[in-house]
Parts: sequence; C-alpha cells; structure tokens
Amino acid sequence: MTKPPLGSTMRLVRPAPNVLAFYDGRVDGARAWSDGPNWLDDGAYALGICTYAIVDGYQALVYDTHVSLPHARIIRRTLEELRVTSIQVVLSHWHDDHVAGNEVFQDCEIIANRLTAAALSKNRVKLENENPPIRPLVLPNRIFDGSLHLTVGSIPVELQHVEIHSHDGTVLIMPGAGLLFAGDTLEDPVTYVAEPDRLAEHLRDLERMAGWTFDRILPNHGSLEMIEAGGYGRGFITATQAYVEKLPRCPNEPGLVAQDLKLFAAEAFASGTINYFAPYEAVHRENVQAVLALESTSRT
Repeated sequence: MTKPPLGSTMRLVRPAPNVLAFYDGRVDGARAWSDGPNWLDDGAYALGICTYAIVDGYQALVYDTHVSLPHARIIRRTLEELRVTSIQVVLSHWHDDHVAGNEVFQDCEIIANRLTAAALSKNRVKLENENPPIRPLVLPNRIFDGSLHLTVGSIPVELQHVEIHSHDGTVLIMPGAGLLFAGDTLEDPVTYVAEPDRLAEHLRDLERMAGWTFDRILPNHGSLEMIEAGGYGRGFITATQAYVEKLPRCPNEPGLVAQDLKLFAAEAFASGTINYFAPYEAVHRENVQAVLALESTSRT
C-alpha cells in the first residue's frame, strides 16, 4: 500500500452552483495514515469522505472540516483563493472524521447543535488520543437547539437536528437549490450503525426527513461520481429505511445474519438507488454484529 501525503489525493468537484465538494478516499492501493487499523483510513478514506462549502461572494459556509489539518488547510486556501473573507463552519455531528480539521477554522464561527457540543466535550480526551489524534480538538463556539436559519451571502440555508446514525446529527438544507446535505445520516451504500440501541429513533427521523422539500442529496460518504453529477435522488432515503428496518430482524432470523451486503440490500442495488462498494461489506458485518450484541445484552 502506498501512503501519499495527507490531502494530496483530495479532489474538488462542483455538484451545484455555489457548492464546492472536497472528496478524498476510495483510492486503489493507497492508505492515508498507516497500514494498521485507524479511524482515518478504515472509517473514512477507504469508504470515501466528502465535505462541502457553500460560497456566495465573500462569504462561505463549510459543512464539516474533513479528516486532517492538511485537508482543512486545502479547503481554507481554496476559499481564500475565491476571495472569501468570512467563513462559518457547521458540524454535522461529533465523530472524528468530521471534526479533525476544526483547528484550521478556530478563528471562525463554528456552529453545532447542543448535543454535538456536549458529545465533543464528553469525548474530548478520547478524540485527542485517537489514532490519529485530533489534538487540540477545537470545540464549537455557537450552539443551537432544534433548527437554525442562516444566510451565506444571499443564499438561505436551514440547519435541522436529526437523530439518524448518531443522536446529534445536523443536516443542512439549501432550499433555493433543492439540496439536502446529509452528513452521515445517509451513506452510499448503507449507513454505519453507531448507536444500535437507537434504530427506532433513526427510522422515525428518516421518515421525518423524507417529508421535507428537496430534490437531491449530498452525503459525506458516497460515490464521487454521484456527488459530482449533482447528488442522489430521494430514493436514497427509502433505501436507507429498508436497510435499517431489516437489521433488528437479524437476532430472530439466522438466514439474514448469514447474508452478505449484496444480498441483504439486493432490492436497493437492483433499483440503482445505491451502488455496491465492496469495502462496505465490513461495515455491514459490523452493523449486524452490533445488533446481535445488543440483543444478547438485553437478554442477560
């Protein structure tokens, strides 16, 4: 495996007017940090990771700060080359691959919902001593509850708290463009189950999100080609719902446990809504094991 310098394989694409997408990972034969297990390679780079910036005039909003300081510096330099002088940051949730570049934006307004701020504070020591470490972890300096309306130049955006994937998710809606920036609430091909005891709540908020008005979806983990082409259709939510609904059946249906991802989500793959990507087999296996472990614990 080669190990190119951090950020050197990042690609910049423009999925919509006023939107920049900073995509890295899914690079054959390469790892970003080390050959051994680590969150940057195994949780982000291998799966593909994208963060976004909305730009209008001299103002920009950055949605997540990427997986390292070099990545974040490239984002900031790109914006400054576009003559941006005012930057706000929005954090989609507290997980490491979304906050690792915060230090580069520490002089900016860093916005998070109250649950994200609390989770970052609670897990600060853990995050600062991860492999690789996020040290220092720069915390958000503007907190909101529920929802928040912002303006980037003349572009209105809406932040909404949702409990999908993580209890503290924040998604971003760009109403004028019909775009939903989904963070980790939706992943192509399947969600990573970080909180298996909250799947019912995740399904509830997936249903709530499906009722909103938008046309295209830009996730943080997905296919570069789909993102570059303008994002995913609304069927992305339906595919995620079907997957999450199926997981709790595993403890009582051994046949489901034995299925690989390609078979488990066969209908969604056949529809073309999501795209099979082999590294997500490991994610699926972890998801199934997490649900089985939860069921085993509840019975003891």
